[in-house]
Amino acid sequence: MPPAPPTGVAAAHDDLALEQGRRMRKSVQRGIDGAALSHLLVTVPIGLISLGVVTFLSAMINPFLAMIVPVLWLFSGPLVFQRKVEAAIARRLFGMRRPTPEEAQRLDVVWEQVTRRAGVDRETYELWIQERTELNATAAAGHIVAVTRHAMERLPNSRLAAVLAHELGHHVGGHTWAAMLADWYALPARAAGRALLALLFLLFRTKHWAGIACGSCLSLMIVQAVVMFTFVEGMWWIVLPVAAGPLLIAWLHRRAEFRADAYAVGLGFGEALETVLVAEAQMAAVPGAPQHGPAHLPPGMPPFPQQYQGQQYPGQQYQGQQYPGQQYQGQPYPGQPYPGQNHPPQPYPGHSYVGQPYPVQPYPGRPYPVPPGPESLKAAGSGRLVARAAHTNAEARLKNVRLVMSQQIQRSPS
Repeated sequence: MPPAPPTGVAAAHDDLALEQGRRMRKSVQRGIDGAALSHLLVTVPIGLISLGVVTFLSAMINPFLAMIVPVLWLFSGPLVFQRKVEAAIARRLFGMRRPTPEEAQRLDVVWEQVTRRAGVDRETYELWIQERTELNATAAAGHIVAVTRHAMERLPNSRLAAVLAHELGHHVGGHTWAAMLADWYALPARAAGRALLALLFLLFRTKHWAGIACGSCLSLMIVQAVVMFTFVEGMWWIVLPVAAGPLLIAWLHRRAEFRADAYAVGLGFGEALETVLVAEAQMAAVPGAPQHGPAHLPPGMPPFPQQYQGQQYPGQQYQGQQYPGQQYQGQPYPGQPYPGQNHPPQPYPGHSYVGQPYPVQPYPGRPYPVPPGPESLKAAGSGRLVARAAHTNAEARLKNVRLVMSQQIQRSPS
């Protein structure tokens, strides 16, 4: 039964042409394309290392467990695609939530049109909401399609349908379940590698000769093991894919994005998807400037007090500067004699000046603004790198969408 037409706030976003009539369903609802299959093949070597890690840890506990635990671990992969397990992953790992009745009403209308054009059963997948400030959606596990609340509020139905069609393309192409299965079987090896790197970092960070010696010996043992497995044992087919795995997986993720975009264009959402990608590229090209002052100051209040203009930030000594106000060198403080003192030893009413050369509270009831430190500057730099990567990804996807649309126009009969 088709969903009811939107009302209220949902009607304000309603610009999607609704298709009526008989609904056609494809015999094959989902499959696996080249990007998904390549992702699985690339992670086979690291999966074998994970199997060795699980077997080794089980044997350390009990030799009998070394014959049972690895087998159970191998068969545990498909469990992540159970509906209850997926719901737990969506809530705990991805921070998703179920849509409200108003959100569900609007999503049902859009999702009905997307699945109708794709010939896919709309009940196969579950719609979730992510609390993120991005014009984006996410395909997770085997049956989850999530859209951000920001996209729900900013995008009309036509562009929202384009975003959902892109995520449906990931599910139909097998990208989501292949990526999740690969991550599950690579988890023990990655955890062991991170633990080894953390141990090396801890040893070298001690700056003691014993720790540095142990770290150097461990590093030499790792290098020797890699050389032995690669050249002596002839197991280069495991070592090389593991070393080049991150680059290959990143490239395959880009290919999967291109295929999902082409799927959405094939459903007729090319122009809407192009508009979304243009907005996404513009947002990534001009990221928000970091807030150096306190974010909770009322509107119109300056981030730093006026009396500190041209001086050091609060929290530091005023080197080479006078105490705010007047110095009383050799003169008594007005009304009371303070021989040999530069400032009154008694605090002003409601404030304490013990060891502090400036007022404690520039704004009544509010703390001092904190100047940008090394950590905030480092975070700002990493944020710019992330924004640059997002901008590059959006630009590449935009070029791919336009290429697919032009090819579609050339193939269409005149």
